[in-house]
Formats: sequence, structure tokens, C-alpha cells
Amino acid sequence: MDERAVTIARALAMDSVQKVGNGHPGTAMSLAPAAYLLFQKWMRHDPTDPNWLGRDRFVLSNGHSSITLYTQLFLSGYGLELEDLQSFRTWASKTPGHPEFGHTAGVETTTGPLGSGLATAVGMAMDARYTRGLLDGGAKLGASPFDHRVWVIAGDGCLQEGVSAEASSLAGHQQLGNLVVLYDDNHISIEGNTAVSFSEDVMARYQSYGWNVDFVDMNSDGSINVPALDTAIANAVTISDKPTLIQVRNIIGWPAPNLQNTGKAHGSALGADEVAATKEILGLDPTLDFDVPADVLAHTRKVVERGQQIRAEWDLELATWRSTNKAGSDLLDRLQAKKLPSDWATALPRFEVGKSIATRKASGDTINAIAGVLPEFWGGSADLGESNLTTIEHGGSFLPATTGMPNASTSGRVVHYGIREFAMGAAMNGIALGGLSKPFAGTFLVFSDYMRGAVRLAALMDLPVTYVWTHDSIGVGEDGPTHQPVEHLWSLRAIPNLAVIRPADANETVSAWQIVIEKAKPAALCLSRQNLPVLDAPAASDPMQVSRGAYVIKEASGDPEVILIATGSEVSLAMAARDTLESGGTRTRVVSAPCLEWFDAQPADYRESVLPHHVTARVSIEAGISQGWWKYVGTQGRCVSLEHFGASAGADRLYEEFDISTAAIVAAAQESLS
Repeated sequence: MDERAVTIARALAMDSVQKVGNGHPGTAMSLAPAAYLLFQKWMRHDPTDPNWLGRDRFVLSNGHSSITLYTQLFLSGYGLELEDLQSFRTWASKTPGHPEFGHTAGVETTTGPLGSGLATAVGMAMDARYTRGLLDGGAKLGASPFDHRVWVIAGDGCLQEGVSAEASSLAGHQQLGNLVVLYDDNHISIEGNTAVSFSEDVMARYQSYGWNVDFVDMNSDGSINVPALDTAIANAVTISDKPTLIQVRNIIGWPAPNLQNTGKAHGSALGADEVAATKEILGLDPTLDFDVPADVLAHTRKVVERGQQIRAEWDLELATWRSTNKAGSDLLDRLQAKKLPSDWATALPRFEVGKSIATRKASGDTINAIAGVLPEFWGGSADLGESNLTTIEHGGSFLPATTGMPNASTSGRVVHYGIREFAMGAAMNGIALGGLSKPFAGTFLVFSDYMRGAVRLAALMDLPVTYVWTHDSIGVGEDGPTHQPVEHLWSLRAIPNLAVIRPADANETVSAWQIVIEKAKPAALCLSRQNLPVLDAPAASDPMQVSRGAYVIKEASGDPEVILIATGSEVSLAMAARDTLESGGTRTRVVSAPCLEWFDAQPADYRESVLPHHVTARVSIEAGISQGWWKYVGTQGRCVSLEHFGASAGADRLYEEFDISTAAIVAAAQESLS
């Protein structure tokens, strides 16, 4: 019966792609036995509750083969039915071209960009270990209700992408024994045989990363050797101190008589004749499409009974844990309810007016204050903790004790990502998908480019991840143009659903952190390296004002004639320019705009109150390109900006040389007025 079910899964892959006329049938056909084995035997899951806390997680890293996952969700009883497979890759279907988190029950993460799924799974495995340590750290391995595994299917393309190398290196170093990856080694990509570009010894590479590796060859007929794969998985689950990679030599499109082992089978519908011929080889009626015998479906959906039995046992285990862990039980309830302690924000620092403090320093103090009241808050940096100021003091390093590093703990709160920005971003996504903890991590703003793919996926999935991107402008100074982000703020603002926050001073930074924690949305804090004056502006300490994204930080002496709109380190320059303009008789309003995404989301009447349409003389001030500021300053406005790369010199000299100054703001205001 299992063999019949696998045969049906192969046919469904062909039929789904053939009906819509596009897609990736070959991988799904050849992977059907492996995916079926995981869902029917090895994974701990309850299809009636895809969000069950105790479930294993499954990630299809080669997301173009989404029908691989959809057929198993259908056969297992996750709520997908035949009509969903028949509407594959069409408008409003539950079966889009690549798996989308939050769109289809049973899809644990959005995958598609190759390698990102595997890297995200590394974060899931890290989160499982951290959450277990947070809630049940004293339990023996395998004896906690918070033990679960992360299963991945990845392809040749995933393993060629750099992010998978970064993440796999991190996983080996972290000794993530709860992670098992099946590598579909089929030697075919869009351009044909991967030998044109890929000849490395993958198993040797992963062994050098510190992984357990195994190899499963195909049967003589080209199909997956299921008994051998079953044995390899059985061995993998006995290993607790290493992640496992099982290299599965496979034939893409098997058993299509003409197109197996070809690039055509990778990314195109096989064609009606080839589908019919393949069905004949499989012993199916070639005249029938989407044919699923009732007895086969009844057999595969018995996994629901198995899952519910496992779930019932887990519920008892959790109840026992709750009975002896009152504090942990209360914490779990709060985390599952997505609530914060009622008075948590009272722990946040405030800074004295007149002092000079870098916003990265204010952020570092705030991070430690948050960590003191939110145990679910953890994170680190891409080897820049001393610069980003992202280290939780006395938090311990998130590392296995066997590494021998000082303060190493599997429940440590400080993650040393190493110089792996993209993997860090992807891992943060995996951590956030765990649902219980709040991850943050830092690097320099200029290196947000390296992690952009992961940031985009976080925004797409609406995950509560926080990026701490410091050294936000030419204020970096002597490090020069390679480290000075000029175009990055507007490049990041172009990503939908990402809040890009550039605080004006230390107190606005604290307010921004409070808002970010409470909103639980994707957010990026862009922070200064250089010291900035703590402004004499009570509104900067008011989270309600800051949460509006832009607000009047200094009002004009009367009805404003000109409005200065600034962010970050340039707000203090705008304040000084206002004084000059006011002394000359020009009524000048200063608006601090830490987050334009938040401002754009405000009601029209509020936006009008800050930027009244009748005041057409406006100046934006930001030490970067002006690209998007014209939306706010209009055709009569002016931008004080930087339309070229920076240079290596002290920050003060660069601001002077590039004329981002009080005098330049005053001149721009006068020009706009005229």
C-alpha cells in the first residue's frame, strides 16, 4: 500500500504541473518516496493541528519542487484536497508555485530562494535548543516535551548557494543534533548536468563542517533505495551531537522514459505523451488524471491517528512538566499568548539632556534592560558584538559546553554568528518561526546588503525579527567608503513591510526599541557610530510620538513657513538650522522622522498635521541619497543629501567636506522658500 501511495504521489506531481502547464515535476517525482517516508514514519506531527508546539518541523529548501510538499500534505490530511492540487500555481490557490508560510497549513517557512530554506532550518534547530533550555533546561536529552527535530530536503542548487555553506558551517559548530538534511543529489539543474559547474565532494565538505554524513545510492532501476534511506535516518536520529546530511543519489524525473535525468524534467511540464507513458510504467491508467483510489487515501491518512496518539502522549508529558514547573508553565503561557509583562517597559533607560551618546550605545543599554525582563529575548552579531553593542551582559554564549569556550551554554543568550551575515539573517527567521522567542542580531548597516535576501523573506513572512545595523552613515569616518552606507536606507525602505528606523538621539532609540518589541514586526534599527547630543525634546522620550514615525520635535514660532524633515544624526543639525532661520524671521518647524513606514501608516489627518500641504517650502536632511525624499518635500522642496560615495577621514571632516551642515540646511530652506 505504501508503494501504491508513492506511485500516486509521483502521478499527482506530473498531473499538477501538466494541468497548469508550468512547474517542476521531475524532482517531486523522484523525491516522492523520501518525502512519504518522512511524513508517514519519521516525523512527529499531527495533521489536525499544524501549529502543535511539540511537532517536528519540515522544510523543503528546494521550494521550486513545492508539489513534493503539497502532495504529502494532501495525503497526510492537512486540509489540502484534490481540487487544491488541481489549482496548483494559479491565482488564490492554496498551492502557490513556492511554499508560503501562513498561506498553506503545514508549510513551516517560505522557501524558494535556493539555500534559504536550509539556512532557516538551522535557525529552527537553534531555536529548539534555546527554547528547551529556557523552559526545561534540566531535563535529559530526549526526555523533555520541548525536544523536537527539524527535517530538511535540499537539492544541488541549495548546496551551491553560499548561504547554505555559511549556515551549515554554523550548524556544525553548534553541534545541532536535532537537524537532519536529506540532500537530493540528482545532478541536474536548469542548465542540465551539474557537472558543468559543480564537482566538489559534498560529503567531505559537510564532514569538515562537523556533520554526520551518510550516503544512500539508488536502486538498480534508478528509484530511491527506500530501505537504505530508512536505515540512514534511523542512524541519524541516534546522533545527538552533530547535524546529519544524508546524500541521496537520485534520478530526477524517474521513471519518465524519455525525460528522466534531463533539464527538461527539472523545470517544465513533461507533456501529455510523456505523462501517459510514465503512468503506464507505474502501472496506472494513462487516461486518468488526479486519480487517487479511496483505499490509498484512507491508508495514508492513518498518519492522523498516529499523530494524535503521539500528541496525546505529549500532552500528558507536558502536563507532568507543568505540575512541577510553575514558573516555566506561566512563562510558556505568556509566550504562547504573545503577551509581554504588564510593566516591562519601566525597566528601559532614559538619558539626560545635554549628554552626547551614540545611538548604538543607547541601543546596547536598552538591549540589556530588555534582556533583564524578557527571557525570550536573545541574539548576537556577525562577529561585531563589540561594535554593534549587541551583547547581553552575563547572558552566556549560545554554544555547546563541549566547545570549551568560556561561559558556553546550550541556553546561552549571546549568539556568535561569526562573519556570516546572510546565514545570520536566515537563522533569525528560523528562530522567529519557532514562535516563542524574540531574536535580534547586528552588523554594520553597509553589510545589510549581504543579508538582504533573508531580510526580504522576514518581511514577506511578517516575522518579529529585529536588525541592529550600526555605523549608519559617513559618520563611520576613517573606515572609508566601503563601510559607509550611502544608498542603503532607501534601498531598505523599498522592501515592503520592513520598518527602517533611524533614531535622532539616545532617548528616541529607547522609544524605538519599546515600539519594536510591542509591535513584533520586522524592524531595522539604523544606529550611529558617532556620539549625538541628547536632544531637549520631550517627544523623543514619548513612545507614542515616536510610534507615529514622524512628529514635530521643535515647533515654529508661529504658523510654519518652512519645514525641516530629518532623521538620525541629522536631526540635531536641523534643530540648529531652525534656530538660525527663526532668528532671521523665518518660522521654521522641525520634524523628526525616525520611521517613514510608520508615518505612512498614520491617518491622513495626522500626516497633514505634521506636513500641512499648504507649507510647500520643505527640506529633507539625511546623510545618504535623496531618492525617496521627494515624496515628502514635493517639487518645491529641497534635499540636503549625499549623492556619491564617501571617503576616509574623520566624521566631522566628512560632514564639512560634503556640506551636510547647518549652513547647507539654511541655504536649502531659503532656496525652497524663494
